[in-house]
Formats: sequence, C-alpha cells, structure tokens
Amino acid sequence: MAVETINTVVVGAGQAGIAMSEHLSLMGVPHVVLERSRIAERWRSERWDSLVANGPAWHDRFPALAFDDVSPEAFPPKERMARYFEDYAAMLEAPVRTGVDVLRVARHQGRPGFRVTTSEGAIDATNVVAATGPFQVPVHPKIVPDDAPIRQLHSSAYKNPGQLPEGAVLVVGAGASGSQIAEELRKAGRAVYLSVGEHYRPPRSYRGRDYCWWLGALGLWDEVKIRPKKQHVAFAVSGYEGGKTVDFRRLAHQGITLVGLTRSYRDGTVAFEEGLARNIAEGDQAYFDVLREADAYIAQNGLPFPPEPGAWEMLPDPDCLTNPVLQLDLAAAGVTTILWATGFTFDYRWLQVNAFDEQGQPFHKRGISAESGIYFLGLPNLVNRASSFIYGVWHDAKYIADHILLQEGYLRYGKP
Repeated sequence: MAVETINTVVVGAGQAGIAMSEHLSLMGVPHVVLERSRIAERWRSERWDSLVANGPAWHDRFPALAFDDVSPEAFPPKERMARYFEDYAAMLEAPVRTGVDVLRVARHQGRPGFRVTTSEGAIDATNVVAATGPFQVPVHPKIVPDDAPIRQLHSSAYKNPGQLPEGAVLVVGAGASGSQIAEELRKAGRAVYLSVGEHYRPPRSYRGRDYCWWLGALGLWDEVKIRPKKQHVAFAVSGYEGGKTVDFRRLAHQGITLVGLTRSYRDGTVAFEEGLARNIAEGDQAYFDVLREADAYIAQNGLPFPPEPGAWEMLPDPDCLTNPVLQLDLAAAGVTTILWATGFTFDYRWLQVNAFDEQGQPFHKRGISAESGIYFLGLPNLVNRASSFIYGVWHDAKYIADHILLQEGYLRYGKP
C-alpha cells in the first residue's frame, strides 16, 4: 500500500485541532486532521448531561463564527458546543478524517519528518501537532480499593443523578465539575458530601461584566501581573443554571456537607484532612482580590459600571465549616457512591519521539517541542492561563502555524 505524504498531521479534532486547521489553511500549509471518533467527541459523550460551557457565548467561540441561536450572555449546552465545532470545520472545509486512530508517531532516520501509523494506513509528515488536549485519561487517587463495597466512578462517566444507585454521594473534588455535579445531585434529593481542597474561586460576574471579560480587562488571561501562584489548584467557576458564582457556603446552606481533602480509607471509613476552613478562606481571598482589582480598574478608567455591594457579602459559616467532619463511616451515612471529580492526565504513548522531560511531561516552549517538527496545542499554561480554553487555543494555534511555515522556509532554502 502506498504511503500518503503531507506536510502536517494534526492529531485530534476538538477545539485545538479545528483551530490549528484554520491557521494552517490560511497559511497554505497542506495538512490533515485525524480524529479517532467524531469532531468534539468529548463534548458529546464524556461529560454529564447538564454540562454547559464555562464561558458565555460571546466569549467561548472562535473569531470567525458567532452562535446564531444562543444569546451572547448565555452559556451554550454541551451538545451545542459540539455542533459549533462541527459547523466551524464545515465552514472551513477543514480536511478532517474521523474514525482514524493514530497508533504511533516515530521520526524518520536520514530524512526529515515522521512516519504516522494509523488505523487506516501510514502517512509521512514533516510536522505533527498533538492537539488531543488536556482531558485524555481520567485520574483519581487510589485511596479507596477497587473491591471496596461501594460504587466508584469518575466525573467523565457521570451523566445524571438517575444513573447512580439510591443513597448518598461523596463527591471528591470541588472545581468546576465537582461543584456543579454536587449541586445537581442535591437538587435531585440526594444527600451529598463534597470534599473541598485548595481551589481558585472567582466571581462569575461583577458590576455587569462576566468574569471572562474581567480576565481580559485585568490582564489575567495573559498573567501580565506576575504573582506567586499554586499549581494544580481546582478552578471553581460555572455556567450552571445561567451562570453563578461557585459559593461553597451557599451549597452548604442548601444541604451539602462540606468536608476537607479526602485523605484515606479504612474498613469502610473515609478520613478527611484538616484545613477545610483554610481552603475556603483562601478561595474567598481570591474572590475578593478580583473584586478589588475590578473596582480599581473601574475607578482608574472612569467606567459607568453600577456598584454591586451584594457581591461583598458572605453567607454565615455553616456548621460543617465550623465543626468539620474528619471521618465518615460510609455505610452509616448511607453513602453508596464515590464520584471522583479529580481531573485528567495525558496519554502520549502513541507519540514515540524525544519531546518529553524526565517526568514524561511534554517538553516545549509555547507548544514548540524539544523534538523539531513536533508541536503541542491545547495544554494548560501552554502559553498562559487561556491556553486550554477556547479563546486561548485559537491564538496559540496561530503562533504554531506561523512557526511551521517558518521552518518550511529553512528546509526549502537553497533548493531550486
């Protein structure tokens, strides 16, 4: 069978792969986008039923296409987000091939480029862009044994409350996913325990502007203001039910029992770390920091944004915060499910090149890897905090496409 030859192979047809295809097309770079399932598949099948975008429709999109059936201030549901990227690919006439699994990428010896082995045959490419994103393999700490007498599932497998057996639920992880799922379960009548660790909790909106707007206005997307920050902290923001600030005190007053970071399991009992109040206080501090910076920005620029004194008010501390639960007998509490909202990790086993550090993490600068011709796109903090978001990945893709074109010039230099 003849081996196909092309300049660039893009692996993945989610938001990163579609953005990459747009910029490569605009620069005249021949390429193909390979997707093992469907365009934007993770939006379709690997998220819960009620999921919506974390940013409003005016923001969570690419520049060339607005939503034609969603209010700019609304948060599009997951099915609409999947269709958005499908429509975008169609508008571009992007060379997307679905149902093609990339099995292996290895560098050629004695000539430029890579052999890309797929489920549909081999492709020789000068460049490969890994656009599979940050949400590849669900992970959770191995605290509770697999054979423990309780159901365990990851948030990527959760669909709706009716999917779970009757009984209470322990949700571990209080970022965007865990906080939304916990609230949905509570509204469905479940007893819910929410394990809260370190987190970043901004306001959903303030003084008439969504947080996505404030991220741009205050330079927070680009992290222009250098400040110490913790890595791997849960990002507690939500577009759930029209968009509202994630407020753990409010969740507690709705009947959710807040507990600390899940530490250990023994004989049916889960132990939680001390420090719940400290974690909540640090989240509050981040929230108030945004309000203060926003107020200063409004005053400095003379903007007519109405005051919002209610944003500064905090609900009373619930009992679970002042008298924290440090141990939970799951059977006695009626807990039948542990739902791990603890994130994802990478899976680059197919990428057999010298583009990783000693810990197996992608080794790159702005997506340009240590292996010439290999690029990463869509990863958290690839360039800045926007890089794994729809807004940011489009701009990162433009930079990578420009670099690919520049490298082509080097390869062509001196040739007739």
